[in-house]
Amino acid sequence: MWRYLLPLFLFSVLVVFLSIGLYLDPKKVPSPLIGKPAPSFQLSELQYPDQVVVPERYRQNVWLLNVWASWCVSCRQEHHVLNRLARDYKVNIIGLNYKDKRADGIRWLEQRGNPYIANAFDEKGRAGIDWGVYAVPETFIIDQKGVIRYKHTGPVNQMVVDDEILPLLRKLHSEVGL
Repeated sequence: MWRYLLPLFLFSVLVVFLSIGLYLDPKKVPSPLIGKPAPSFQLSELQYPDQVVVPERYRQNVWLLNVWASWCVSCRQEHHVLNRLARDYKVNIIGLNYKDKRADGIRWLEQRGNPYIANAFDEKGRAGIDWGVYAVPETFIIDQKGVIRYKHTGPVNQMVVDDEILPLLRKLHSEVGL
């Protein structure tokens, strides 16, 4: 009798876990980096290869890191939102051009606009690995102390900007009286 009940029990447990998984939002994957210092990198600037992008340069400011690539279809969906965020809300956005070809990334920005104050060129994806990137686009908010406070996986849309990004930016700016 137990010989037949044990597989049935294991199957039932598996069905329960799979059912729970169906209701989870894959874009809400918690990052182990939230609340920790932002990983450092030293990468060439996408459009100016002789210049270097270093995250520590942006300390004392709240900024976004947006991981993107010219081959990324979802990045196209969010790009106009990032342009508006940089233009209308004066948000400092650093780009991390991930596993791309330099010429393709430059052409992409020339065609779609450039919301980034700097754009690190991560051709091999090593910096992306340090940041825990597993899909592009991904967007992080880093506070004045260089601590990651937020991560969004997938394309940023206006609802994410209004409901999550702008309220957190206001909070972070008010913490230091900006």
